[in-house]
Amino acid sequence: MFNSNVEPSVESMPKSEDEYVFVGGNGHCPASVLHIGKYYAPHVGGVETHVRHLVCHQSSRMRVEVVVANDGPVTRTEVLDGARITRVACFGTVASQPICPSLPWNLGGRSESIVHMQLPNPWAAQAYLMSGHKGKLVLTHQADTMGRRALRKFVDPIVRRLMKRAAAIIVTSNGYLKGSDELGDFHDKCHVVPMGIEVEAFRAERPEEVRKIHEKYGARLIVAVGRLVPYKGFAFLVEAMKDVDATLLLIGTGPLQADLESTIDRLGMGEKIHLLGHVEDTLPYYNAAEMLVLPSITRAEAFGLVQVEAMAAGIPVVNTMIESGVPEVSLDGVTGITVPPMDSKALARAVRMLLENDEMRAKYGRAAAARAEEAFTVERMGENVLRVYEAVA
Repeated sequence: MFNSNVEPSVESMPKSEDEYVFVGGNGHCPASVLHIGKYYAPHVGGVETHVRHLVCHQSSRMRVEVVVANDGPVTRTEVLDGARITRVACFGTVASQPICPSLPWNLGGRSESIVHMQLPNPWAAQAYLMSGHKGKLVLTHQADTMGRRALRKFVDPIVRRLMKRAAAIIVTSNGYLKGSDELGDFHDKCHVVPMGIEVEAFRAERPEEVRKIHEKYGARLIVAVGRLVPYKGFAFLVEAMKDVDATLLLIGTGPLQADLESTIDRLGMGEKIHLLGHVEDTLPYYNAAEMLVLPSITRAEAFGLVQVEAMAAGIPVVNTMIESGVPEVSLDGVTGITVPPMDSKALARAVRMLLENDEMRAKYGRAAAARAEEAFTVERMGENVLRVYEAVA
């Protein structure tokens, strides 16, 4: 039933289960895993990157299949990252959910040992429950389902059924686990596995690009990265910049761009706050900046992976004390400064403290790089996920 634009060579095809030799913590690493997500690379997104990291880590050890939405109304298969990727026909999106009517049939009739699904993804959850797949279910709970009260009357029961069905639930931080209503009855199934990045990629130095950034914007730079949406708290950071003698480079796009531009104009700060839009490669900006600021105001910011990127690049972080993984990633007084959310004055004080104290800034930057290497690598995350698989296999 699959139409494919890609004709992979025999050498590139995923192996069968009996071709793998497993070396695992307790000898019970599963023979195969099916990942279910919204999209997969080259589609850009934090969850998509996370799933790709897992696939790359696992595909040499087990047979890996991935089922996600396509960008159009045709189902296609291809081989990528050592895994077979099935992109199911999609007929648009509703409330950020890809509409893939054939998804239950693409999940049914399979025999993978483990099914690993990323949440929130209510339509995929319903499709999985309809499919009758017999593999052990592992969920990664990226965040609670938020907003859209009318829709949640239908969605919440599905999510709860899925969690009851799950053999294990991966949560990215202790803070989010403690504060999650959705996870409240399922703590005995939960395993905390922090997110990971390719730390080495953020250690590179790009002096020529840094020089050009400094020539354009000045040498005293602060960077912020994220979608321009309310929960990111960028409006509070813009307000804080009134009391900071530095230039803010804000990387990202989103529905609040016009509002932020209007506020910047009203405050007369067009020379010290620059909205850069989408930036493919953020590393030179981390290299050029004195710090990253993550001013998130709600637990919709579940982890704040950009913190890890900045830390790996060796700069400190100013973040907020919200009930999620954010303050667990960059630690107050160790790798940066944590302030109350929705407090522009506190943000300004923290930024000024780091700008005015070279020794503190350098100390926090070194600690940040060490913490990224110790706690937030793709390899560490991948091995911890495999341990969860082993525990339920």
